Amino acid sequence: MAKAAILVSALCFLAIATFAHAQQKVYNTYGGVYCDPCNVEFHTRLSYPIPGARVQVQCRNRDTNAVTVTKEGWTNNDGGYSIDVIGDHEEEICEVSALSSPDAKCNVPFTNADKARVLLTENSGVQGTSRYANPIGFKTTTPDAGCKDVLAELGMTV
Repeated sequence: MAKAAILVSALCFLAIATFAHAQQKVYNTYGGVYCDPCNVEFHTRLSYPIPGARVQVQCRNRDTNAVTVTKEGWTNNDGGYSIDVIGDHEEEICEVSALSSPDAKCNVPFTNADKARVLLTENSGVQGTSRYANPIGFKTTTPDAGCKDVLAELGMTV
């Protein structure tokens, strides 16, 4: 009887361990979308968040470039977003991009900083399942009048 109890206990333990291993992790990708009124594609003191922007996380196979996952979301009132992606994507390239801006004055996509890479794997050296993506955004069609002073403060010539 004792041998049967030990055997049943061992089988239950293995079943629980297998079930726990089968559960896929959920990686929370978060960040922000902003407007760049100076058209320099980085934050300045004139930059502001864009609420209601549509954002996408997309992962692609490193070798074939085939899309393996696509998830979309929207920014909140503070221009921040949070998108959950299921599973480990160690062998894939995952990027966040801003798809659209509801701000009629600021809806021109960035050309150089239009995507932010995120590592959605537990083998990245990052603890936990929260992943911060660098800010992404949109710019205006014409620079704001105050940008000349802002860029001068930063030591940039216009």
